[in-house]
Amino acid sequence: MSENLDKSHVNEAGESKSAASEQGQQGAPECSDEAQEKVKSDSPSPLRVGRPHSSPPRLVTVEELLETAKGVTNMALAHEIVVNGDFRINAVELAEGSLEKRVKEIVHKAFWDCLSVQLSEDPPTYDHAIKLVGEIKETLLSFLLPGHTRLRNQITETLDLELIKQEAENGALDISKLAEFIVGMMGILCAPARDEEVKKLKDVKEIVPLFRAIFSVLDLMKVDMANFAISSIRPHLMQQSVEYERKKFQEVLEKQPNSLDFVTQWLEEASNDLLTQKCKHALPAGGGAAGSGDAPPLTAVSVQNYAYLKLLKWDHFRRPFPETVLMDQPRFQELQLQLEQLALLGAVLLVTFSTAAPAVSGHAGFAEKLKTVVKILLTDVHLPSFQLEDALTSIGEKVCLEVSSCLSMCGSSPFSVSKETVLKGQIQALASPDDPIRRIMESRILTFLETYLASGHQKLLPTVPGGLGPIQKELEEVAVKFVRLVNYNKMVFCPYYDEILSKLLLRS
Repeated sequence: MSENLDKSHVNEAGESKSAASEQGQQGAPECSDEAQEKVKSDSPSPLRVGRPHSSPPRLVTVEELLETAKGVTNMALAHEIVVNGDFRINAVELAEGSLEKRVKEIVHKAFWDCLSVQLSEDPPTYDHAIKLVGEIKETLLSFLLPGHTRLRNQITETLDLELIKQEAENGALDISKLAEFIVGMMGILCAPARDEEVKKLKDVKEIVPLFRAIFSVLDLMKVDMANFAISSIRPHLMQQSVEYERKKFQEVLEKQPNSLDFVTQWLEEASNDLLTQKCKHALPAGGGAAGSGDAPPLTAVSVQNYAYLKLLKWDHFRRPFPETVLMDQPRFQELQLQLEQLALLGAVLLVTFSTAAPAVSGHAGFAEKLKTVVKILLTDVHLPSFQLEDALTSIGEKVCLEVSSCLSMCGSSPFSVSKETVLKGQIQALASPDDPIRRIMESRILTFLETYLASGHQKLLPTVPGGLGPIQKELEEVAVKFVRLVNYNKMVFCPYYDEILSKLLLRS
């Protein structure tokens, strides 16, 4: 089944230019719905020839577009949180030498210089310092959960701004004592990862540098708190996000009734592919007509699973992406690139162990070391400037050196010149997409993903096909991302898929 994913039943000749221009709309997730509307409303293109329309697209007002864009922005953020298990908010780092960074540094320096001057006066002026304490107080309170009553009372009482102002007016304010309390409270409220930063604050003795450092650590703690909140709400956000995305897509569909054309084509191709394979497997051994009862009938689930696998072999430059997965197109592209790299990596390791085995395959740590070396040399394989032939030549040289070194350490017979020549030739041959070993690896990888997707929520992972053992860890990581993405998309758009497939499967 998996070996035919790259075959298409749609004639794509002459479509590349118009498809490429339409695919320019796929950019950032925030624009996905707008992109769909633009694809549907632009001037006719060859991609649209022969497509039946349930009704002509109507004109959309500017107000409707703005409202849709606002909704899509919120939807994209919720979608990112749900489908990306590694989603994190990171502290903003301004580019070195940028105008924003220079302005920020000038403003901050002016503020801290002013604070330093005020505290150096005799008697000291605490206006700026008290404002900073007020900001710190509000930040600390924002970190508290509803049950933190005792900590809330401590912060409120100790950082009572009215009392602090009175102490300042009477010359009785001990700013160092306040700073000590603040640092202690930060140590209680911070995540374990920030313990070291908070500990360093205790070594800062001068007030201005101390307050400056306190605000720096508080900014990091705000990021930690935001990420904690995200991880906490993710399970609750899932169902709400599913309903919200389906609702927003339905609004687009009502404005543009042809917004499922590419989805219909995508599912129809998957169905036709599976029917073709089914007919081939159903032929009796002696020839003749296909036996209708020899193969299980197609199901909506099997067609959908196969359709998602086709997205991992998609020609993103020549073909428009299905509307329902348009927001995730960058993710599917990334998965596709990762799988291409894994296929090359697995193929290099397979031919290496086949040629040099059994002398090196059983050597502890050799496989992992060799995998690391090859991965580094294939790191930029997705870049347009990457020359695969040159990279594989370098990989062949490096692999032979590593094999020779391992054989020497094991006290085995040296790697012969003839074997080196054969191994280098096999590795260089992997540059061709039609290389048999490379195609076998790609087919087995897709078979594993197909099985993983079909296994549903079973705890036991499917067995990794032969030859994929050295890349099992990396392959399973990709599989988890792929299945999470697919399952979420199914939850959102299953009503549309079921309706389309019910018609397609009746015809099959």
